[in-house]
Amino acid sequence: KTSRLEYTPVGVVGAIVAFNYPFHNVLNPVISSIITGNGIVVKGSEYTAWSTKYYSRLVRECLAASGAPLDLVQIVTGFEDAGKGVIEHTDKVIFIGSVGVGSKVQQHCGRLVKPVVLELGGKDPMVVCDDASPKKIAQLVCRAAFQNMGQNCAGPERYVVYDKVYDDFIARVLSIVQQMRQGDPLSSPFVDCGACVIAAHLKYLQGLVDEAVKKGAKIMTGGYIPIKGSRLAEGQFYPPTILSNCDSSMRIMQEEIFGPVMCIARVKSNTDEEAIEICNKCEFALGAAVFSSSKARASRMIKRIHAGMGAVNDLEGVTYLSQSLPFGGHKQSGFDRFAGPEGLRGLCNVKSIAEDRFVYHGSSFMPFPAEISYPSTGQGQGFLAGLMGLLYGYGLSGKIGGLFTLLKASVTKPKMEETLPNHLDDVKESKKA
Repeated sequence: KTSRLEYTPVGVVGAIVAFNYPFHNVLNPVISSIITGNGIVVKGSEYTAWSTKYYSRLVRECLAASGAPLDLVQIVTGFEDAGKGVIEHTDKVIFIGSVGVGSKVQQHCGRLVKPVVLELGGKDPMVVCDDASPKKIAQLVCRAAFQNMGQNCAGPERYVVYDKVYDDFIARVLSIVQQMRQGDPLSSPFVDCGACVIAAHLKYLQGLVDEAVKKGAKIMTGGYIPIKGSRLAEGQFYPPTILSNCDSSMRIMQEEIFGPVMCIARVKSNTDEEAIEICNKCEFALGAAVFSSSKARASRMIKRIHAGMGAVNDLEGVTYLSQSLPFGGHKQSGFDRFAGPEGLRGLCNVKSIAEDRFVYHGSSFMPFPAEISYPSTGQGQGFLAGLMGLLYGYGLSGKIGGLFTLLKASVTKPKMEETLPNHLDDVKESKKA
């Protein structure tokens, strides 16, 4: 026999995506679905309705230029009801968003027995080892914390810093953050950070910060909602914030922040064991990054940190830029993958196929051992006993014994000692009764 796998499109993919990267969150599932032969319906976030409509026009123009059907890709906007419609009328669902909403999506898909990819929140750790250089990585660290106002699923939120470089690390990132300019990004090319997308999220951020401070965290800069009458009070602004002396007992070290807050925890013992323990003391497992002058050391640590993606001496987001790598996490960060070969195969139905190597007059060609046929010739029990011995016999002698039993059963037909009634006899007897 020969065997192979065949991949066929699932049909129509449904994607429900988050607001933080409206173009990429739409584009990724669209490209993957088309490449694998599927159609797709994308529901963008209600917070990105305007840009989603713009992307819809771009996609239709691309489809028209390539000669593809214009209805191959459908992009819709709306609220919860629109999301339910996408789930109910597609064949597989991709969800990018929060744990709370993702849990509802999973429950709905479960009731429909429908496969789903969940790309949920992250609480990524960045480890700064005692042999790393805070001077060299300070700018990269600040970009990791504050780009897109921290509204990243895969981006560091917990900074696990060894005691040996702890004070130097804080001093260097603090000197950068205190010089950052906040405001309307379209007002000047020198604005470093803008506003949060959702106004209500500011109170959530403040609640996390306040609780951490009560438990011993220290605000190095930021940490407040702009007061009325101040320059930033009219917008949805939260200042770039640095919290030191954080530990795993604080909500801010366990819940996704999705905002411009850098939480720094100290590795008091300067040991890799303590650093890894801090990293893994969390229910999220999306990405992780380790910085060390020893590549081998950082690689060993990455292997032990709970995460779906990892980076050595760089931000874990670089794994996203390599589209040959799958994207996703585990634990509360979700399951399954998109992108990479694994993500493409995930948008296909898998079919296992077995075929004969040779064909004899259009039918299976099995000259030996003889087929077990109906009605029974009495060879079945011996044949199966030999087959079990051949497959599962202990040692070479056991397998050889099984082979001989199988051969004997194949060529020897037991004599039927008494005539047994067949099915036709039973039917006749029933009619008489």
